[in-house]
Amino acid sequence: MGHNPGRVQQLWEKYKNDMADDIFHRLKEQNPDASYNDLIYNDALTKVEDQVITITGKDLTDFGMIRPQRTREVSSDLMRELDYDTVSLRQQISEARPLLNSEQKIIFNTIIQKVASDQGGLFFLDVPGGTGKTFLLNSLLAQIRKDKGVAVAVASSGIAATLLSGGRTAHSVLKLPLNLAHEEIPICNISKSSERGRMLQQCKLLVWEECTMSHKRAIEPLDRTMKNIKGNQDTMGGMVVLLAGDFRQTLPVKGTPADEINACLKASVLRVHVKKFCLTTNMRVQLHNDSQAGQYAAALLKIGEDCMPTDNSGMITLRHEFCQIVDSTDATQRHYSTRTKSRAQLVFM
Repeated sequence: MGHNPGRVQQLWEKYKNDMADDIFHRLKEQNPDASYNDLIYNDALTKVEDQVITITGKDLTDFGMIRPQRTREVSSDLMRELDYDTVSLRQQISEARPLLNSEQKIIFNTIIQKVASDQGGLFFLDVPGGTGKTFLLNSLLAQIRKDKGVAVAVASSGIAATLLSGGRTAHSVLKLPLNLAHEEIPICNISKSSERGRMLQQCKLLVWEECTMSHKRAIEPLDRTMKNIKGNQDTMGGMVVLLAGDFRQTLPVKGTPADEINACLKASVLRVHVKKFCLTTNMRVQLHNDSQAGQYAAALLKIGEDCMPTDNSGMITLRHEFCQIVDSTDATQRHYSTRTKSRAQLVFM
């Protein structure tokens, strides 16, 4: 009996949700927000072809259909990273790209070019507050995800993770060892054959926000793990990793100042592989045309970069334009109606 290739394809398109129903419900138990996608359909089509080969000795191309991509079973981790609304992401990118300033455009284009060419690399985005870091990072994530690429967003703290699209904490996603500082050669608890490992094998971009808060030995096990997972001895296994943060702010809290410096990412052996980007335009000031906010931001940068003049005791003097001087904690409470420490003498605006 002959067959009509067009009819076969029509049958698949009509009933593919039913054919993939078991796979979908199994994954939905692990990820309640899951929806039907190309990954699920591909897995269902793989199982269909297995049966066809068993019965007829032929693959799906002999029946006028495109063969599925041969992979292992669908990973719920991989499905989570692919389960984004590509239509809304394209809309987001079309609106966001014209709003990027010149610095952001250079960084955006460089990272996307590295991802497209599969060159990989380790980058650090040095960003003071208000320079549009979150906007840029979410734009990069959307650009990769709109084409069904895997882009993973992590942060060193839960609060920072909530600002990234699909963001989670670095410890939960990368399964970092809890005793990083004490293990001789720490490595992430992720095997190549695990669901998380299969997801990371396909990861094109990993964004790590507020990385400056993390111990240097949190980045190093990621490098070892990605080399193993991807079977590539290049830095980060040939994956593009974009670290972001501000060393002028919170460093790892590890006891003495010497301990903090030693734990800082700048002391990592990976530092020589890092390419640094900077954002310097304060978008909050520019968008609101607020000169006073600009002066405040500039003063903060001087403090962070240790450029403020000091007296003989090594103390800096803050001007009235920068803060509100009060005589007592009672005055502080009257002015702000907030609780203060008993020794507080300055309240930053």
